Amino acid sequence: MNITSSLALNARRHPEKIAVTFQGREHTYQQFNEKVNRLAHGLASIGLKKGEKLALMMKNSDYFAISYFAAAKLGAVIVPINFRLVAREVNYILKQSDSVVVICDQELEGIINEASEDILAIRDVIVTPKATFPEYLSYENVLSDNTEEPGVEVLGTDDLHILYTSGTTGKPKGALFDHQRVFKVAIGTTGLLGLQVEDRLLHVAPLFHCAQLCLFLIPGFFLGATNVIEQDFHPVETLKTIEKERVTLFFGVPTMYNFFTQVPNVDQIDLSSIKRCGYGAAPMSPELVKKSIELFNTDQFYNLCGLTEGGPTGIYLTPADHKTKIGKSGKWPTLFTEVKVVNDRDEQVSVGEVGELILRGETIMKEYYNKQEETAKTLRDGWLYTGDLATVDEDGYISLVDRRKDMVITGGENVYSVEVEYALDEHPLIVESAVIGTPDPKWGELVTAVVVVKDGEQLKEDEIEAFCRQRLAGYKVPKKFLFIDQLPRNASGKIQKFKLREQYTGDLVN
Repeated sequence: MNITSSLALNARRHPEKIAVTFQGREHTYQQFNEKVNRLAHGLASIGLKKGEKLALMMKNSDYFAISYFAAAKLGAVIVPINFRLVAREVNYILKQSDSVVVICDQELEGIINEASEDILAIRDVIVTPKATFPEYLSYENVLSDNTEEPGVEVLGTDDLHILYTSGTTGKPKGALFDHQRVFKVAIGTTGLLGLQVEDRLLHVAPLFHCAQLCLFLIPGFFLGATNVIEQDFHPVETLKTIEKERVTLFFGVPTMYNFFTQVPNVDQIDLSSIKRCGYGAAPMSPELVKKSIELFNTDQFYNLCGLTEGGPTGIYLTPADHKTKIGKSGKWPTLFTEVKVVNDRDEQVSVGEVGELILRGETIMKEYYNKQEETAKTLRDGWLYTGDLATVDEDGYISLVDRRKDMVITGGENVYSVEVEYALDEHPLIVESAVIGTPDPKWGELVTAVVVVKDGEQLKEDEIEAFCRQRLAGYKVPKKFLFIDQLPRNASGKIQKFKLREQYTGDLVN
């Protein structure tokens, strides 16, 4: 049994049940499985083989779900790409992942065209719903008339997908997972959250993210629940979707919950169908959790604290824990996983001592794809070293206190400072820069650039911002700027970012 065979099984168990609804389009489990099979046969007809890489650069939609499962049924390896990335960022991922076929949305066709210009390995680009570039294939034209199962033997040890996460070098790393790892994440999430076949799951966080994809979309299809997909997050519209579709489970990043609590006349929207809520991807303040519990009128809230390389398993905080340990990251390891916090000698820390959170189990990544050195640094003796600094209290509850990778979390998106600094440092008038996160009530953190400009030169914020937008996805572009004469450094010459954080914890004076 794997995620593709369970989909076929659900198509036989309850063929008339709604599997997916998206913008007025509904697919029963039988219809959805047949559409998946038609695309799988179509992909096979253009030469996609088991083990080859297929990249998906798509916003949330039924097309995304169909494409994902079609590739999985062929035994292809799926490479979801953040649709906010610019061409040169996409180019790197396509090359590094060895992708040979790309499926993208029509509005992203131009980015794929620019990104793949120098990649001879790309054989075909398929566009939903229809290609405008003459050399590309339209999705509907690729679909086969064959609705039978593709008949490809897919084993648990066969690779399923590569999920990219940026590292401290500024270059993204692809975490590789096989079918059995992803399947066990689905089983674990189902048990942890008590998912049932009658559930109606809302998918509004991006599906290229491991959280929404692996913790909710895949388990939803594995279980046979109804999956309500929204392309973009808009606070009012998302709440109205919950009301209209009678959604029973919602997962979101803290920024989403923050926007929800600010919706005028929100009490006039019927949210009574919600049975449980999950949050993650960034810290969520106890005050916001309390407001959200009040908004949805349920105390069944789960803090899901994991990371991409973990599948994204890690630790979690139960609804009962929220009564006494609200604000903690979690205590209990997810199923098939064990965790501990260790010091630099790999000894478990004492109460209150800061150490690194590490985990091991059957759900963590196999490796960083084509990056042996980085894999060896992160996976040691079976343990995944997360780079997250944490403390443990007297009851065993874990709190993340800092991030060794200098990651900024803005609106639930991970932004790695080195990658932004590399882009800034390409500017001919910038001598050096440091990127930190500064608190923001709306986004959690703002990407903030501290910049040293060449003597006698001047730069305006909008000039640097425009420069960065040509090199970085929009959410990575700094929103705040500070111009100083010299960055603080230690004796070995390393920038002391903690000093910058201490000094600039609120709005910056420009």
